[in-house]
Amino acid sequence: MSIFHSPLEQFTLVPVLPIELEIGGYYYDLSFTNSGLYMMFSLFIFLKVLQMVTESGGLLMPTRWQSVLELYYDFILNMVKEQVGKPGRKYFPYIFTIFTFILFNNIIGLIPYTFTPTSHASITMSVSCAIFLGVTIIGVMKHKIHFLGFFLPPGAPIFLAPFLIVIEMVSYFFRAISLGVRLFANMLSGHCLLQILAGFGWQMIPNLSGFSLFAALTPIIMVVTAVFFLEIGVSFLQAYVFTILTCIYFKDAIELH
Repeated sequence: MSIFHSPLEQFTLVPVLPIELEIGGYYYDLSFTNSGLYMMFSLFIFLKVLQMVTESGGLLMPTRWQSVLELYYDFILNMVKEQVGKPGRKYFPYIFTIFTFILFNNIIGLIPYTFTPTSHASITMSVSCAIFLGVTIIGVMKHKIHFLGFFLPPGAPIFLAPFLIVIEMVSYFFRAISLGVRLFANMLSGHCLLQILAGFGWQMIPNLSGFSLFAALTPIIMVVTAVFFLEIGVSFLQAYVFTILTCIYFKDAIELH
């Protein structure tokens, strides 16, 4: 979230390492952008936290970082147990990675003059489509031809079968879209609101002085601070919603509900 003239400029992709190739008369832009840079930065932060925990391992009493990471680990593990059950334990590392990726990339954009990778539909849709494809492959491999029964609710009248199958198929394939759109839309709107409020206060500074400046900026600073902490909560909430829906999709594929 940085101070720009337009609240949408903070989401602009900027090439950090320009790479353009010409193959067969076609130009391909393979540039390494600020989106990739901040995704790597969020990964670095998480790995640094893990390093801090492992370096302090072997102690009789857990450190503060160990306690926090254990709570973080148990929170996701319990989510998998409750939503997927025992068969979902082998997918825990993947679900743990999904939650961590979403959470850290949501929060990193709240640091001034940074970038929010999850505010771009290309990122969130890539993740959601990968989840959708993986879950579908798991369901087909586990149930074979019986996987098609997922699109016809049990006990449904035969004469309604063609309509129900179409509705269920549209609903199923829409999962790949809704999962990614929900995340990117919430991140985009929240950061835009924070940008507008902060930019409004910034533009008032040159025009006011003394008590009038204090009286005008105080409520704006209070609102911006409240929205900032609200966005931190939204970042956790969106990571949780994204992950719990992923768990539900895994359960559907495993149990064919």
